[in-house]
Amino acid sequence: MQIPYQPEIFGITLKIHLILEYLAFFLAFRYYVILRRKSKDHISSGNRLSIILGAALGALIGSRLIGVLENPLVHISEVNIIQLLNTKTIMGGLFGGLLGVELSKNIIGETSSSGDLFVFPILLGIFIGRIGCFLSGTNEFTYGNVTDSKFAMDLGDGLSRHPTSLYELVFLVLLFVGLQWLRKRANLKNGALFKVFMILYFGFRFGIEFIKPNVFYILGLSTIQLLCVICWLYYSKTIAKFLLGRQLR
Repeated sequence: MQIPYQPEIFGITLKIHLILEYLAFFLAFRYYVILRRKSKDHISSGNRLSIILGAALGALIGSRLIGVLENPLVHISEVNIIQLLNTKTIMGGLFGGLLGVELSKNIIGETSSSGDLFVFPILLGIFIGRIGCFLSGTNEFTYGNVTDSKFAMDLGDGLSRHPTSLYELVFLVLLFVGLQWLRKRANLKNGALFKVFMILYFGFRFGIEFIKPNVFYILGLSTIQLLCVICWLYYSKTIAKFLLGRQLR
């Protein structure tokens, strides 16, 4: 199979990343519905719907905003502006969704933690989306730097690069298994699983950004890495508990 993978049906070239992106949303939501049916959700259906809407709106705004901030020095033109407005990133979506949830909970007066039910559907959605990123090769800005590593691949431009999307797929599988083990074995406080997910995923993304062709603007960090730092500050109390050896209960 050649990367970028561009299948054709009846003479029409399919955008495999877009297809898998829509599939990721659909399957992740169905997975969430199944998990909610099997669990004892302590949040009412009306409040849960408000939380989902807040998450969706926050994710939409966050993904676009961070996508634009990743390219702050782009030449202003009609084509580039349209391309920027279509740029989005899962990192901005996750953190924007988090803020959207907190805002919606404040509005409706919901005080219970709501994130744990979203953890595994989010992981599934990211996993499917990253397959699309890998198959798109250098058509998507998710590829790595040129390298002579034994893991290097030609992602469509004739150069041997880090297949960072594949690295992330492996990490997501390990994270899924690890969080499932943690959920079953540890007596976690409600909402702690989501916090652990965010801290670990943002930690992975912070590290892998160093082997991607980013522009490092402030303190030698890229926009995504600065967002990771903001996320860690947001969860600083949780991180402090972990470092002090306290259980997240």
